[in-house]
Amino acid sequence: MEHKKINGCLEKFRSVNNRTLVVVDYANVANWEASLGWKIGIKELSRLVKILSSGNKLLRRFYFGSDFGRDEKVPIMTTFCSTIMNKAKINNFHIVTKNVKYIFNNNYKKGFIKKCNLDIEMAMDMLIERKKYDQLILFSGDGDMIHALKYLKENYNKTIYVFCARGHIGREMIDGLKQGTISKIFYTEDFNYRLEKKDWCMESQKCTPKEVHFD
Repeated sequence: MEHKKINGCLEKFRSVNNRTLVVVDYANVANWEASLGWKIGIKELSRLVKILSSGNKLLRRFYFGSDFGRDEKVPIMTTFCSTIMNKAKINNFHIVTKNVKYIFNNNYKKGFIKKCNLDIEMAMDMLIERKKYDQLILFSGDGDMIHALKYLKENYNKTIYVFCARGHIGREMIDGLKQGTISKIFYTEDFNYRLEKKDWCMESQKCTPKEVHFD
């Protein structure tokens, strides 16, 4: 998609952005980076989201698990997770979270895997907040969300858009586009000039969102 067309679309969104809900599944978004070859900055993401949705902070929702390490009873978030949360807060997202669970099993390479699935929270919030928006923009290619999207379209006539990366979109989402549940799918690669983290570098990290598994 050409930048000129993107800018035209954004202007159209700007005219209705006081009635638009944006849902960011950040763990899903962060997993796109391996394919993209560049990092998505939270500040840059926030700037785009504020064009899509203005006013009520509750309409700019950021979903990400709270990781307190292997000893989940310790009330100190991992450095990586804390950094993500702080950036989301600074950039005026409404954060929705729950604790990451550690599943221990010696069959796993590290002796454990981490799980945190916020699909239900996202679906419920889309329904609970339905009177506050007419357009929904979902930053996730997870096909499991199609049932919630279809319900919102059929029962409340919501206009639905999906942001994802190529190769990171469920078949159900493609079918949803063909069937009219989803009005348009936007691909992150086309928005690199707006979303790429300006000061990103290949720095080592103690943990990454890829370590969190989603059912």
